This record gives sequence, C-alpha cells and structure tokens, in this order.
Amino acid sequence: MQLEADVAKFQAKNAQVIALAVHDQARALVVSQAAKVTYPLLADHDHRVTDAYKVFNLLGDGVATPSVFIIDKTGHIVWSYISPDANTRADDKTILANLP
Repeated sequence: MQLEADVAKFQAKNAQVIALAVHDQARALVVSQAAKVTYPLLADHDHRVTDAYKVFNLLGDGVATPSVFIIDKTGHIVWSYISPDANTRADDKTILANLP
C-alpha cells in the first residue's frame, strides 16, 4: 500500500488508508518518510492497538502480523484479513472488493 497509485485506488472509493507502526513516534516518522507514504502512519509503540486487534506478535516475531481491517463509518469491522505468515498480504483487488 505504500505506492501512491495503490492509495489512489482506495481514495477513489472514499476509503482512508491508515497504517500502524509498532514503533515510537520518532521511528514511525522515519519509516513514513523513507517509504514516502501519503497516508497516516500511526505510532503504536505500546502495542495497545495491535494487541486490541490481536495482530501483535501473532507469529512470535515481535511485530504486527500483516493485516487489513475495513472499518465502516459507524466504527464496525466489516471485513478483515490477518496473514498466516509474515510474507502474505491481501491484494488490492480483494480489499477493494470488500469495501462497503
């Protein structure tokens, strides 16, 4: 999702992309700038959000498992994908197909 063309696909569907970094704010900023992301990258250094979504350290690697949550305007999760391993991610087509 770090490619602007991909983000544009989601924005065209009125979806907001937000990413979580399991780092402090300073490190999240470095990651955001290095990857040239055009969407918010939030710092989750204490893992409260990734723990709440049950994706932190799921694979025993000390990071958040690749995952996508589609949350509607009322705050309900309407679709989610949690990767079975560190290298598998949901593709854009699948995510877009599940947008409300």
